[in-house]
This record gives sequence, structure tokens and C-alpha cells, in this order.
Amino acid sequence: MKKKHWLQFFIGAVILLVLNIAAAQVFFRIDLTEDNRYTISDATKQILENLDDQVFVTVYLTGDLPSSFKRLENSIREQLEEFEIYGGRNIRFVFSDPTAIADKQARNQFYKQLVDKGMQPTNLVDKEGEKQVEKIIFPWALVTYKNKEASVLLLKGNQIAGSEQIINQSVEGAEFELASAIRQLTLKEKRRIGFLEGHGELEEKQVADLINSLQEYYEVYWVNVNKAPSLEGLDAIVVAKPDTSFSEEAKYKIDQFIVKGGKAMFFIDALRTDSLSGSNTVAFPYNLNLDDLLFRYGIRLNGNMIVDLNSAFLPINVGRIGNQPQIKLMPWPYFPLLNTFAKHPIVRNMDAVYARFVGTVDTVKAAGIAKTPLMYTSQYTRVLPAPVEISLNQAGLDMNPALFTRGNLPVAYLLEGSFRSLYANRITATDPRSATFKETSAPSKIIICSDGDLLANEINPQNGRFLPLGYDRYSKNTFANKDFMVHAIDYLMDENGIIAARNKEIALRPLDKLRIREERVQWQLINLLLPVLIITGFGLVRTYLRKRKYTTGLLQQPQLAGEKI
Repeated sequence: MKKKHWLQFFIGAVILLVLNIAAAQVFFRIDLTEDNRYTISDATKQILENLDDQVFVTVYLTGDLPSSFKRLENSIREQLEEFEIYGGRNIRFVFSDPTAIADKQARNQFYKQLVDKGMQPTNLVDKEGEKQVEKIIFPWALVTYKNKEASVLLLKGNQIAGSEQIINQSVEGAEFELASAIRQLTLKEKRRIGFLEGHGELEEKQVADLINSLQEYYEVYWVNVNKAPSLEGLDAIVVAKPDTSFSEEAKYKIDQFIVKGGKAMFFIDALRTDSLSGSNTVAFPYNLNLDDLLFRYGIRLNGNMIVDLNSAFLPINVGRIGNQPQIKLMPWPYFPLLNTFAKHPIVRNMDAVYARFVGTVDTVKAAGIAKTPLMYTSQYTRVLPAPVEISLNQAGLDMNPALFTRGNLPVAYLLEGSFRSLYANRITATDPRSATFKETSAPSKIIICSDGDLLANEINPQNGRFLPLGYDRYSKNTFANKDFMVHAIDYLMDENGIIAARNKEIALRPLDKLRIREERVQWQLINLLLPVLIITGFGLVRTYLRKRKYTTGLLQQPQLAGEKI
């Protein structure tokens, strides 16, 4: 009998040993949460597993924080712990509270160092009892790799959402923001983007801020499409607000670039709007000779203009007091703020985008092309057909909402699929271009937007320097134009990359504050007493059953004389 027991023990130990060896060789993790909050994307895993040196992350969002910000801090910590699983020793992180520095002078000096690196503080208003207390926090992380640094804003979301929703959006975006910074610092090979010129497109200074941001990930070139023999060698092209007609030769080069798998972004105004330095102007249609090309791809830009009650502001002279003009910021419905987005990783959880003189976009039939609207105007819109008379006197007028009934209008589309050339059946065998002509593409992607100014930064009139893309010097707000551009190009270049991490969705389940206040004592008693009662009851029942079992066994055991035990 003893041999049998020893044999069972030995077999069990061997099985346990084999299972442990197998588990050590095969790594796996199971995320049992409903929204997969602890699962990171395959692209992020690949970046972490291929690190050739240590990445060090310093998170400054810590310390004495409100509960909602503590949730964000804990989520960042959990995310970095997941990064450590896949990055091993090449991922290290620490949490540091800048406000914990006791010496005021040293603390202010450290604040200045953070601000110099682009990490602006946030003034947080919190309640302590009946008092309102203001605190300075730095919702940032600093990622360091081989003497290179990247600052990461951890508090990002749509500003019209409530504070809890912004925190939740920041939690959802934590993986993407941190992984993007690591990718930026460790990138070895850059893809090539060409900004086309030759047709009155935006000048380099007008897109300088965007180019500076793109150069962290890509090589950026200016390409004169009229002079270049082709667009080969580029991975993507950007057509930024042209104002003169494209020749058939230039259009052919763009068509063949797309049909051969190149990615493209078109930012085109349907109407020409001259300077508003005077009292009024008239907007009339462009003749860019691109309508047939875009139509073939499934898009039509209409010759009209959208006015939107959800708009930016312009400084307007509303009168005089004595000799002094009275300047006030008044709503300007020709500059809509786009704050309605599709459920797509390019625009997920994004803040409002600042647009100027936008037209409507229609889709037309194009076989094999999937069309996804990305951005919409507000529901309070009106469409004015060309020609459109625009006057500064219209700013601040009491707009009648009954006229703004067109609803949410799409102004940007993502097109995905196999594009058919505009020149199919036009290129004959005797045409010199026939040797390289391609009629139908492999899967490709295009983004078309009916606002040519969306990617243009303003220029400071005092010093001539460019301002951040999306910055409104009148309201002092920075809108999400740059985020849209960077995310859009990332998606076009690599839809299976870390941009997929922006699809993460964590359900927000807020508690009913009224019920909390009314039923607080009841739930406190339940949480305190119920576990104790359950454990006590379980112990009493178990004791009774054991006593009954062994007492009954002793009473029924036969008394056999001379029984050998």
C-alpha cells in the first residue's frame, strides 16, 4: 500500500515538474476583463520586444491627487507594467511628484525645466471638505532613449466631455501615447511623404508646424508635380489647398501614384475666398480640373459653403466710445468647429478641429471602394450655394436657428479599396506611357477633406513666426488639427500599426451620486457586516456537519475483539 502511495506521489511530482517547464517555455497571459483593458496591441508588443537598448519612462502624474486622477495614474502604472512584460529589462519606469519638492526655489526651478521641455502644468481645482483648493499637476511623462527625449501628454480627450469622460478617454489612449513616443525615439527607417507644389498650394511656412511634427516619424519632401517625371519613391502625397488648374499630365501622375498603391491626402477648397481685410468678399468656385479624378474615386466636392452655429470667433469692431474702437470677439459661422466624429481610430476621442470656409462633400458610386466619413459639422448648419457673399458685418448677428436645419454634414472622408484609374481605356498600345500604365490598384487608401486650411498654421503678424497648428490666437485655444493630421497619416501608412491602439474602449460606469448620498449608511453596513456574517455562518455550518459526521461514525463502528489496526 505504501509503495502505491509513493508511486502516485512520484508521478504527480513529475507531471507538476513537466507542466512548470512547459509553462516557463511558453509565455501567455489571459485578459479576463470585458473591455480587454489589459491587452495591448500586437504592434506595441513588436516595438517593445525589438528594443535594442533601455527605454526609461518618468511619469509626473502622481502624488496627492483626486480619485479620478488616481485612477488615471493607476492605469498608467498598469500600462507600463504590461510594457515591462514584453520589453523586459529594456523598459524601466518611475513615478515622480514635482510638487513634493520641499524647497520652494528648487521646486519652481524644476517646474521651469519641465515647461522648457514642453510639459505645461494643469491647474486642478479640487474640493477638500467645504473648501476649494487649487493644485498644480503635470499630467505628463518623459520617455528617454539613448540621450533622446520625448514628452507625452497623458491627459487628452474631447474638451466638451465631462471631467470623468476626459479621464476615461485618457485611460483609453494611454497605450497609444506611450507607444508612439517609444516608436518616435526608436524609429530606424522613415517612410517618405511628398507635399505637392506647382498649383498654388500652401507654402512651406504655412505648414511648418505640421512638417516639424511629421519629420519625427517620416522624411518630408516638396515635389513639383509638373517637373517631376513621376511620384515614384514616395509612400504618400499631400495636396494642400491648390488654387490653379492641374494639367492632364500632372493629374495622370497623381492617378498612377494612387493606382500603384500610393497613399494620398487631398485638402481642397471648392470655393475661392479672397482676403477679408475689407468689409466683404465674394466666394466663387475654383476650376482645379480635379473633379473627374475625385469622382472616379467616389467623391464629389460641391460648389457651396457651410455656415455653422458652432463656430470660432473673430475680433470685430462693434462701435466706438469716443475715439476708441470697441473690439469684441464675435461668433463667425464661416469658421466651423468640427466636434462630431466617426468611430474610427483616426478621430477617436479627439478634441474639436478648427476649419475655415468649408463646403459639403457627396459620395458617388465607385466599385470596390469603402467610404468612411471622419468628421462632421454640428447639427445646426446651413448651406449657401455659390457665389457666396461674405461680410464681416455678419459676425455676431443673431442667427435664426430655424434656418440652420441641415444637420451634421460630413466634410472629410476616408476611402479604402482598389482604385480604378481615371485613364482606363484611354491609354492605347502606341502611347509611350502604356509600358508603365496600371489600370487597377492593389488595396490603397485616400483621405479627402473639403477644407484646404485645415493643415495650415497661422503666422504671428508681429514677428513672422509660425504658430502651432490649430492654435487660435484670438481665443488662445489650440484645437486638434495636428492630432488629426498625424493620426490620419499614421493610418494611411500603416493601419495595423500602433494607431490600432486608439480603438481601445473602456466602458465608463459612473455611480449614482444621489443614491450614494441617500443610501450611504445602508451600503456601508452591508459591506462591513455581510462578509462577517457569511464567514461566521459558513464556519458554524461546517463545524456542525463535521461533528455530526464523526459522531455518527463512532456510534456505528462495530466493536470487534482482537481487530488488528
